[in-house]
Amino acid sequence: MRSIIRRAGIPTLAHHLWRRPRQALGRLIAAGGPLAVYRTERGRREMEAAARELPSLPATGTESPVTLHLLTGRNFWYQTAFCLWSFARQSGRLIHPVLYDDGTLDPSCRERLARIFPAVNFVDAADTIDRLNAHLPLARFPALRDRWLHYPNIRKLIDPHLTESGWKLVTDSDLLFFRPPTLLLDWAARPERPFHAVDCETSYGYSRALMTSLAGGPIAERVNVGLIGLDSSRLDWDRLESWCQTLLTREGPNYYLEQALVAMLLVRTECVVAPAGDYVTLPEPPEAIACRAVMHHYVAHSKRWYFQSSWRKVLAGARQSPALP
Repeated sequence: MRSIIRRAGIPTLAHHLWRRPRQALGRLIAAGGPLAVYRTERGRREMEAAARELPSLPATGTESPVTLHLLTGRNFWYQTAFCLWSFARQSGRLIHPVLYDDGTLDPSCRERLARIFPAVNFVDAADTIDRLNAHLPLARFPALRDRWLHYPNIRKLIDPHLTESGWKLVTDSDLLFFRPPTLLLDWAARPERPFHAVDCETSYGYSRALMTSLAGGPIAERVNVGLIGLDSSRLDWDRLESWCQTLLTREGPNYYLEQALVAMLLVRTECVVAPAGDYVTLPEPPEAIACRAVMHHYVAHSKRWYFQSSWRKVLAGARQSPALP
C-alpha cells in the first residue's frame, strides 16, 4: 500500500496542496500581513536608494582603525553599507572593512561601497577559490567544500579565517548600531578570548547529544554568529571537516550548520558574551520601534522593522549629531 501511495505521488501532492500553502500563510502572518509585506518591500527599496547617498567616511586618522569582516554581494551591499556606516558613526572610530565577494558583487556595487568606505578591502571570489583549492582541497575536505558551494553561510566561517592568523571580528550585514558599542570596541582593542552575540533562542539544527559527543563537552546555549570574534590560528580544519561530515551524514543539511560548528568550537572556552539586552537578536516591539539598544540583528520576521523604520533612525540620528570619525 505504501508503495502504491508513493507511486501515485500522494505525499508530493499533499505537500503542494497543503503543507506549502500552510507554510506560506504562516510566513505571511509572521510578516504582519499583505499590507505590512508591501510596506516592508517598499522600505527595502528606499533603504537601498538611501545607501547610495550615505556620506563617505575618512580613510585615515590618529586612532587605530577597527577591522570588520563581512560576506556580501549584489543583493546585500546596501545592508553591508548601513551596518558599517552605523557602526562607524556610533563608535566614532575609523573602520577598515574587509568584504568577501560571494560571487555576485559587481563593479557598480564595489564603486558605491568604496566611495563610502575609502579604506575598504575587497576579497575577490576567485582569490577565495584559489585559497580553497590550495588549503582545503576537495579530495581531503569534501564536506566543507560541498557546503561552501551550496550553503553560503559557512563562507562566513571559512573565508575570513582560511590561511590567516590572529583575531577576526566577523559580522552579518543585517545589523544596525544605535549607541556606542563600547564592549565590542574594548574587545577589538585587546582580543584575548572569543566574542559572540546571544541568539533569541538556541538554534543549532542538530541534536544536542550528537554535538556534545563530537565536541567532547557541553554546548553553550544561544550562541549567535551574527557577531563573532575568533582567532584564525586556532581553527582546526581537519576537525571541522570531520564534524561537518558526521553532522551531515547522521542528521542531514541544516540552515544552522555554521552556528552549530561555532558552538562546538567554543566548548570549554571562556568567551566574551555580548549582553542580550544591548546586542539584540530578533528585536520585537517596543524595542524594535524605539531602538534603544546598542545593536539590533534583524533575523527572521524582524526584517519588517529593519526595512520599514530602523535604518531611517540611523539617518535621523546622524542628522541630529552629524560628527563622524
